[in-house]
Amino acid sequence: MPTRDKLVKLRTALKNKIHNILNAHGIQIKKESLTSEKGLKAVLAMPVNPVAQVELDVIISQIRGLNKGIAQLGDELEKRGKDLEGYDNITSIKGIGPKSGTILLSVIGDINDFESEKKLAAYFSIVPRVSNSNKTMHSGRITKRGSKIGRTTLVQCTLIAIRYSPYLNLFYQRIKARKGSGKVIIATAKKLLGIIYNVLKYKLIFENFPKYLFKTT
Repeated sequence: MPTRDKLVKLRTALKNKIHNILNAHGIQIKKESLTSEKGLKAVLAMPVNPVAQVELDVIISQIRGLNKGIAQLGDELEKRGKDLEGYDNITSIKGIGPKSGTILLSVIGDINDFESEKKLAAYFSIVPRVSNSNKTMHSGRITKRGSKIGRTTLVQCTLIAIRYSPYLNLFYQRIKARKGSGKVIIATAKKLLGIIYNVLKYKLIFENFPKYLFKTT
């Protein structure tokens, strides 16, 4: 799991390098286009100087290798994830797929180790950092002590889940109106983590996530 995360970050850095090389030649492209083989081939056909062409050849070769490695690790994650306790529960939440579900379960471990939703949120470090200065309490940005890959995966899942869940979407819009877009996704991620806590703790499986209906035995 940490290896896959590192490979993804390396691939992103290489895509940024391609973007910079093309910008220097007055060529504008969307970084998203570099996610497909078609996009990579298009880059190789662009008019750049010979030195830049060699750079692009090497970088794209590296990206292709990373794509293969990331895909293999992703497939392995999916296979291993199905054997983890809570897999069916967590992946019944719209927005949490096989890979992200496996990552979250691996980060959480045994849900019974956490006495409450707040304890789990603290473990993921998505609670505000609080300082005490001159007897005045100040809430700052989120803490950074928890699992970075866990936080990143949770935020990514939240961005998808709010498209399906009226409950999360309403919460997202209400907080956004009060605090702006900077803090809203973290607050909503904490809300989703509360849902994750409950489905794992009480072994619940959603039958209909948007309507918040669970399967009955």
